[in-house]
Amino acid sequence: MKFMKIGTRPDTFYTEEATRTVISDIPSDLIIKIKRISYFLHKLQFSLLPRCSLLQRLCADSTDSSIVTIELHDIPGGEEAFELCAKFCYGITINLSAHNFVPAFCAAQFLQMTEAVERGNFVLKLEAFFNSCILEGWKDSIVTLQTTAKLIELSENNGIIRRCIDSIVEKVLTPPSKVSWSYTYTRPGFSKHQKSVPRDWWTEDISDLDIHLFRYVITAIRSTFMVLPQLIGEALHVYALRWLPDTTNIRSSAESSASQTDETIEKHKRILETIVSMIPGDKGSVSVSFLLRLLSIGNSLGASSLIKTELTRRACLQLEEATVNDLLLPLHPSSDQHFYDIELVLAMLESFLVQWRRESPAPTYKNRPTKSIRKVAELIDSYLQVIARDANMPVSKLVSLAEALPVVARRSHDDLYKAINIYLKEHPNMNKADKKDLCRILDCQKLSPEVRAHAVKNERLPLRTVVQILFFEQEKGSRPPENKMPLQELFSRKHAASPEDDLAKLELGPNEQSREAEGTRKTAAPQSSIVIDEQRTKKPDTKVMKGEIDKVGSEKGREFREQGNSGAKVDTEKIIPKGSARDRQQ
Repeated sequence: MKFMKIGTRPDTFYTEEATRTVISDIPSDLIIKIKRISYFLHKLQFSLLPRCSLLQRLCADSTDSSIVTIELHDIPGGEEAFELCAKFCYGITINLSAHNFVPAFCAAQFLQMTEAVERGNFVLKLEAFFNSCILEGWKDSIVTLQTTAKLIELSENNGIIRRCIDSIVEKVLTPPSKVSWSYTYTRPGFSKHQKSVPRDWWTEDISDLDIHLFRYVITAIRSTFMVLPQLIGEALHVYALRWLPDTTNIRSSAESSASQTDETIEKHKRILETIVSMIPGDKGSVSVSFLLRLLSIGNSLGASSLIKTELTRRACLQLEEATVNDLLLPLHPSSDQHFYDIELVLAMLESFLVQWRRESPAPTYKNRPTKSIRKVAELIDSYLQVIARDANMPVSKLVSLAEALPVVARRSHDDLYKAINIYLKEHPNMNKADKKDLCRILDCQKLSPEVRAHAVKNERLPLRTVVQILFFEQEKGSRPPENKMPLQELFSRKHAASPEDDLAKLELGPNEQSREAEGTRKTAAPQSSIVIDEQRTKKPDTKVMKGEIDKVGSEKGREFREQGNSGAKVDTEKIIPKGSARDRQQ
């Protein structure tokens, strides 16, 4: 930071109550009132009036011996700026820097301390300092630009804002190899001992600016077409991290929402809207994680539907790049409800599917490019496994999100089975109807042999789902898993899950481990793979199974087999005689 010292006399201003007086043998004959402060000064004994054209006009009708009182309540910069001008006239030493240049310059212009009044006047010296020191420095230009926020109109009229922005843009466009001035850079993974300067070295420094000044700088940088969109996006990201509330943590977001005043909320809304309006149109200029964070902040602040729609549209274009943690956005407000904003994720998924169908020229799903949709399906299924742990998550929301994906999206239903299993375990008091709704989204034909082997022993699953799995195994004609349970044994099993058959052996995968929301039930960490205790299983008796099916009669048995061959789900009520052991147990 550069300074300029003007004047040689010691400071002789002193304060007494609400007055500022210059120590002098000559009595004061000029009183300047600025707000609550009164300055007792001299008209002609010192060069105050000779240097200030405005004061000369205001004192024109007074005599040399009379005491004149002038009110200057509207002087730019207030009493501090006026005192700098007065001390300059008295020859008292003052220090000028980027912090006080703008108010001093605007006050000097207001008092008309120009060369037309006297040579070597204050305005000329301030302009020399501005050109030779401030505009040549990186931090000086930013600090000076920031101080114009309180005197925005005068700064624009005097050209201070434009010239500071031009200086900043010129330095931003400098090749990183030639950057030698000091800068602030605290991004992860960087050390100032490194010889190379990062390309986004300037992003943190300009984040000090108010949002309207920041927008001026970013607009000027973009107009040069010499900076990559990704660098513009990084500058927006840094600014949002500094000035917008953090909504990624459920507890902190709830506390911050409660403590925010209406004024703070409106300020954050303006910042959010400005940032969204400046996001480059190039895909990938900002990360999907950043877009989702802005969307979550918009929900918490009550942003306009236009802003949220735009963020949703932008995020859905990059949804396949997201991670599970990116989707774990808290619901606002989250009190007495489930913690995660599943509606937001569902809206984004639906928007993605609309775009996906529009870009595909094929009229049927078979010929559509499936790489992106399957990647999104894996993401959604991993997300379902996390939110299934939420004790307050309604089963209807879980089912809606799972069913939103088209059939072609899932090559396997193993991950979906894991999500269902977790939900059943975390919600042991579910009724039959909810269990039926939850399990109907599962396609038993898309389960791997290991998962099917686990499912037939899973006491939490509805019996009809287990029967479907066993029936598809039989109809498939392949060698069934060694641990498959005979249908006769299924009908007589107890519904209460045994400790030995705990499903903690089911692997949830690395992507499914996430932050546990406060208030949710603590669950054991999933194991590394699906493990089935072969000691406790026995080979299926296909004759017994067939015998159970044949009991229904040839007509219903034929209907049962036709449904199995067509891939339809089997209604167990059609294959189990009334009054059977299963009905009595239920």
